[in-house]
Amino acid sequence: MLAREVMTSPVVTTTADSPITDIVDLMLAHHISALPVVDEEDRLVGIVSEGDLIQRDEIGTLPHRSWWLSALGTKAQLAEEFIKSHGTSASSVMTVEVATASPDTPLAEIAEILERKRVKRVPILQDGKVVGIVSRANLLQALALQRGAAEDTPSVEDRALRERFLETVKQEPWTTAAHLNVIVKQGVLYLWGQVNSEKERQALVLAAKETPGVKDVVDHTDRSVTVY
Repeated sequence: MLAREVMTSPVVTTTADSPITDIVDLMLAHHISALPVVDEEDRLVGIVSEGDLIQRDEIGTLPHRSWWLSALGTKAQLAEEFIKSHGTSASSVMTVEVATASPDTPLAEIAEILERKRVKRVPILQDGKVVGIVSRANLLQALALQRGAAEDTPSVEDRALRERFLETVKQEPWTTAAHLNVIVKQGVLYLWGQVNSEKERQALVLAAKETPGVKDVVDHTDRSVTVY
């Protein structure tokens, strides 16, 4: 399977000058644990995750350095730590060197990136712009569908069904497509992600069933799940 077949899309993003408070609000509102940071042309410039916000002065979680560790650290390192724990915008806390992949990257390669880089998600870029995210949860969702058929590649028809359904729900005002992940296998549409209400869940299932070519719908959506 390829990244495009399991990635969560579209992606909630932020900008380098966004205040930390706004970033926190976005994460909580969208039930996500990271925000890609983009420039004015929507190109990726970094990512802010929960891990980047753990050690903060305002909540009293600054790391305690022994005197000898402080002595070993360079002034540049100490200055960087101060900026990250006291900075007020995304640019001061974001990770700049981000491991990324393309929509056509095999999931095996993404799994290797997640393991090697010790990260929880990989932004998917097309022409430098963020078009999706593949998280550990997305890989588990894909694995759950294999049932002993690890080499079973989605057909062209399945890929077209997925794109058709996602394009439909992106136009609907009652849902946030960034909260949703979809995998299609042999005409069956599997839904994962967060919904804001029971009515939204019912509407998603109905929209999926009405998508031409869909044989059945299996709903795994939840009202409290972290999307990525």
